[in-house]
Amino acid sequence: MPKTAPYGTWQSPITADLITGRRVGLSSPHIDGGDVYWIENRPEEAGRSVIVRRAGDGTVSDAIPPGFNARTRVHEYGGGAYAVRDGVLIFSNFYDTRLYRVEGGEEPRAITPETALRYADVVFDQGQDRLIAVREDHTRGGEPVNTIVALDPENESEGEVLASGADFYSNPRLSPDGRRLAWVQWDHPNMPWDGSELWIAELDADGDVEAAARVAGGLAESIFQPEWSPDGTLYYVSDRTGWWNLYRHKQGGDEAVAPMEAEFGLPQWVFGMATYAFLDETTIFATYAKDGAWRLATIDTASGELTPIVSPYTEIDEPSAGEGAVVFVAGSPTLPATVVRYDPAKEGFETLKRSLDADIDPGYLSVPEAVEFPTEGGLTAHAFLYLPRNKDFAAPKGELPPLLVQSHGGPTGATSTSMNLGTQFWTSRGFAVLDVNYGGSTGYGRPYRQRLNDRWGIVDVDDHVNGAKHLIEQGVVDAERTAIRGWSASGYTTLATLAFRDLFRAGASHFGISDLETMTTDTHKFESRYLDGLIGPYPGRKDIYEERSPIHHLKGFTEPLILFQGSEDTVVPPDQAETLYEAMKARGLPVAMVLFEGEGHGFRRAENIRRALEGELDFYGKVFGFRPHGEIEAVEIANLSRVMGDG
Repeated sequence: MPKTAPYGTWQSPITADLITGRRVGLSSPHIDGGDVYWIENRPEEAGRSVIVRRAGDGTVSDAIPPGFNARTRVHEYGGGAYAVRDGVLIFSNFYDTRLYRVEGGEEPRAITPETALRYADVVFDQGQDRLIAVREDHTRGGEPVNTIVALDPENESEGEVLASGADFYSNPRLSPDGRRLAWVQWDHPNMPWDGSELWIAELDADGDVEAAARVAGGLAESIFQPEWSPDGTLYYVSDRTGWWNLYRHKQGGDEAVAPMEAEFGLPQWVFGMATYAFLDETTIFATYAKDGAWRLATIDTASGELTPIVSPYTEIDEPSAGEGAVVFVAGSPTLPATVVRYDPAKEGFETLKRSLDADIDPGYLSVPEAVEFPTEGGLTAHAFLYLPRNKDFAAPKGELPPLLVQSHGGPTGATSTSMNLGTQFWTSRGFAVLDVNYGGSTGYGRPYRQRLNDRWGIVDVDDHVNGAKHLIEQGVVDAERTAIRGWSASGYTTLATLAFRDLFRAGASHFGISDLETMTTDTHKFESRYLDGLIGPYPGRKDIYEERSPIHHLKGFTEPLILFQGSEDTVVPPDQAETLYEAMKARGLPVAMVLFEGEGHGFRRAENIRRALEGELDFYGKVFGFRPHGEIEAVEIANLSRVMGDG
């Protein structure tokens, strides 16, 4: 029989220690012969990213030794940090930005010089005995220069430039015969999901670029993941119809492959992103999003017929094929992110690695419900609602749960339905969580994604407020215990909502943006013109930046706020949080700030992830008037007596 206890006070097995101590991040699976590789991000190793190899006999071992961290800082967000072929592993080391070669169990050996050059998205060119990669040059001062280069796979070199002139490059892909090179490029102020171009170059006998031409894309068309089929046909994803669909390049006109109102593409925040892979010359293994959930299918390249694959997964990332099978990272609301191998001959899924080294009773897991709600302009917005769930507890009769409204970062992105212990941490303690796919999010077509154009700080704020109002009006949550929380871009939405609207009774910002001008004057190249499309050109529309920056509207903050910030954050400098904290403190408002030394944009160390979770729980307990279960480290809240006195 469940015990009766107020919402927020429930005892949960989903602890901060469980989340940080028995969990790893999983990404970038690849097949190389009989071996499977992937990357594990390990919080207990200070967030080190380790390439792991699972041999054909099932033995699992680290492919790189301690002291190396397989991450790249190209575009700052990285991705595409390694490549492997015939047992030769090439990876980018985060600590010195150099490429290293590993073979036959030997120690990693640097193949690029110790200088301010960064590399990502490496591919093997066996015909020319070389590597091809994206290079980002920080040696010249000012804005770094991005190019596609050829590298010696054995000896130290900076690389020979194959393609240059555009502001950004990604996805260099070599045809099976080695005679053609495809890539994606784009220029300021576009982001790759706004407008990008697909290029193909002919390569001569020496591997030099002989001719290059744009074959798809443009200022208002986004290109994603070009890939050569085994028979030498170039495929790619384009959103030219309003949906990211699959196409193949043909003389006389490109043609759609299995067109539908679904998304086969993603916003390219990092390198190495993928939604499809070739199982053989006539079969594509694909994943696509429809109504907020991801699905699996095969596509016959001859007929274009799409055949769904029944699976337990609602989130599928980075499929990579080889040896007649495919590996990918997948999860669902009740399944943690997992490296999975699918064998089409057996039509079965094999678990290779789980991100969570523990089994959680489903009685503690909240399964999200897709929610649509009315928002400004007579439009509809989307979200996932997680209601409180804990098999051991029930709330007192008549009590409504506190509500946490959150959303994804980006702001161009989407919420994930894969098991998120960070969300289940709250729901298993008695919170309701609304995870908002506000206008501007991915997964609902290009027009939905473009709702945020010129209106960041308006559309997203309205959708968060209207999502909460929808639940309050339905009598689902407690109107007096509503909080908004977010990180990075959704941290900006959190701060903007608190500054410009009067609905939420508390807020939590994890490395959130409060000064939009710094995103153009004090940020990295990749995002330095991002806000041209979301707000307006800078400095020409400096007035809008000031108008929508919470840091210029401190009088709008009237509710308790907690701030979590990394001291080494180059995307959102820590002085933004410090300024906001000092201003609220001086005005006598309840405010707390936790600064994590050595952390950047996002927290990777286990102790800091734990501190942020427990600190936020302690904060809500104090401002909403309940005592969380167990011993957790308290946060110091300036002017807390004001809340206590009001209560």
